[in-house]
Amino acid sequence: MSWKNEQVTPSLPEVYASIDVPKTGSFWRKLWAFTGPGLMVAVGYMDPGNWATDIAGGSKFGYTLLSVILISNLFAMLLQHLSLKLGIATGKDLAQACRDAYSKPVVIALWLLCEIAIAACDLAEVIGSAIALNLLFGMPLSVGVVVTVLDVLVLLYFQNKGFRMLESIVAALIFMIFLCFSYEIAVSHPSFSQIVGNLVPKKEIILNPDMLYVAIGILGATVMPHNLYLHSSIVQTRDFEKSAEGKRSAIKFATIDSTISLGFAFFINAAILIVSAAAFHTSGNQQVADIHDAYHLLDPVLGVKMAGICFAVALLASGQNSTLTGTLAGQIVMEGFLNLHLKPWLRRLITRLLAVIPALIVTLIYGEKGTGELLVLSQVILSLQLSFAVVPLVMFTSSKKKMGEFANSKLVEITSWVVSIIIIVFNMYLLWDTLM
Repeated sequence: MSWKNEQVTPSLPEVYASIDVPKTGSFWRKLWAFTGPGLMVAVGYMDPGNWATDIAGGSKFGYTLLSVILISNLFAMLLQHLSLKLGIATGKDLAQACRDAYSKPVVIALWLLCEIAIAACDLAEVIGSAIALNLLFGMPLSVGVVVTVLDVLVLLYFQNKGFRMLESIVAALIFMIFLCFSYEIAVSHPSFSQIVGNLVPKKEIILNPDMLYVAIGILGATVMPHNLYLHSSIVQTRDFEKSAEGKRSAIKFATIDSTISLGFAFFINAAILIVSAAAFHTSGNQQVADIHDAYHLLDPVLGVKMAGICFAVALLASGQNSTLTGTLAGQIVMEGFLNLHLKPWLRRLITRLLAVIPALIVTLIYGEKGTGELLVLSQVILSLQLSFAVVPLVMFTSSKKKMGEFANSKLVEITSWVVSIIIIVFNMYLLWDTLM
C-alpha cells in the first residue's frame, strides 16, 4: 500500500531545505552542494565502539580480518544508499515512514528500541571520550564522563550557526583522525603485501571459531541502526527540486557523497586493525584487546614518542564526532516516531543523561575494567536493534507503491535482503554467544 499520510511536518524542520543546490553548473559544483551528510553518517562507522573489535582483531590475528572490515563497509554503503533514497524520494525519514506504515503499538515499540540503541551508542561515545581524556590529561574516568555533558552546549551553539557549520566541524574532526592514523601507519611499518593479500576473504575466518567470533564482532560494530534514521533525514537539508528529475539527481549526488565518506570510515577502521597487527601481533603482544593497553604499548613497541598521544587524540575526536551525530539522531527519532517536538537543548540533555548516568555509576564502582565491559555491552545492544531498522528500510525502498519509480530494482532488492539476513544472523549469533 502507498503512504497513508502525506508529509505535514518535514524532518528536522529547523534546517529542512536550508542549503541551496545550484539548478545549473558543473558536476563538481553540484557534488559540493550535496557533500556533508555522508561525512556525518560515516562518523558512526568509526566510533569508539569499533575500536576495541579492530584492536582485538589486529593483535590476535594480524591482517587476516581486513577483508571483514571491507565487506562490512560494502554492506554499509548499500544500506546508507537505501536510507538516503528513502528520504529524497518520499520526503519522509525512516522514523516518519515507520509511523505512517505501522500501528501505534508497533511504532511505540520501535521507538523504544531505537531510543535504547541511541543511548547505548551515546554510552560508547561517553566512555570513549572519558578514556581519551584520561589518557591525555590523567583526568579520572568519572570526571571525564561528567565533562562530556558539556558537548551538548557546544553542539547547540554551533547548530544555531547553520547545518553547514555542524558538517564542517565533523569534517575537521574526521580529518584529524585521518592524520593521526596516517602517522600511526607510517611509524608502525606494516607489510603492504599482507594488507593487499588480506583484502580477499580467507576460509580460515569461517573455520577458526575464535576468528569467526571477532569477525562477527567487527561486522556487528560497523553497521549502526541510528545511522539509517539519521541519513534519511539529513539529506533533506538540501534544497533540491522536488520533480522526478530533481530527486534522481539528488539521489545520485548524495550516493557519491555517502560512498566517498564511507571510504574514509573504511580507511580509519582498517588503519586501527593494521596498526594493531603491525605493532602488537608481530611483536608477540597478541592479547591486546583493550584501548588502555593499546595506548600504553604503542610507544614502547614502536619505539617512537607520539604514537600513543596520536592514538588518544584520534579517540577523543572520534568520541566527540559520534556524540554530535548521535544526539541529532535522537531528535530525528523522537520527532519522527512520536511527532513530539521538544526544544533541542532539552532533547539533547535527556539523550546525554541517559548515557552519562550508567557510565558514571560503572566508572565509580568498577573503574577501567568496568568501562571496557560497558563498551562491549553497548555494541551488543546496538546489534539487537539493527534488524528493527534494516528490515523496514529494505521493505519500504523495495515497494513500488511507496517509492514509485525510485523503488529498488530486482537486483538491489535481492542483494539488500541477502545483506540484511547476513547481518541479522551474525548479530543474533554474537548476542547469543555474549549472553551465554
